[in-house]
Amino acid sequence: MQQVPLEEGQRVAAGDNLARVGNPSVLKAEIRIAKTQAKDIELNQSAAVDTRNGVIPGHVIRIDPAVENGTVTVDVALDAPLPLGARPDLTVDGTIELERLEDIVFVTRPVFGQEESVISLFVVNPETGHATRRPVSLGRASVNAIEIREGLTPGEQVVLSDMSAWDAVDRVQLND
Repeated sequence: MQQVPLEEGQRVAAGDNLARVGNPSVLKAEIRIAKTQAKDIELNQSAAVDTRNGVIPGHVIRIDPAVENGTVTVDVALDAPLPLGARPDLTVDGTIELERLEDIVFVTRPVFGQEESVISLFVVNPETGHATRRPVSLGRASVNAIEIREGLTPGEQVVLSDMSAWDAVDRVQLND
């Protein structure tokens, strides 16, 4: 018995929740995904659930067809033993692996970077302290990273913050 939200002698209507019964040794994670990202999620994709007391591997077992508050709920079955302290209704973070890309150049997703587009990024020259605008071709994206198809080489540093105030210039001086 996990929860009994009633007082002794309380009247209830048909269909009211009388109690929650569950097996705490068989838990799942409910991960809320932004509706714009949910289009890429499929059953059986690999996932990792961070309980803040350990990361547990898992896989997607259900995708809620409804959108609530701009998110879609995805159920993840846990594929390893639960860490100590795991219990129902624990707040967790989850990552779902949509695709694994090998041998690519990528950066943290810029403020304005969209998949399959060409944008301008300021590339930093560490010797001079200047950043010069350069066109960069973007590929596939995740929530926090984006593939670089052309325009950058591994190891180059770029400015990822909003630089729209400097749209009219091709080079800026960076200060520490």
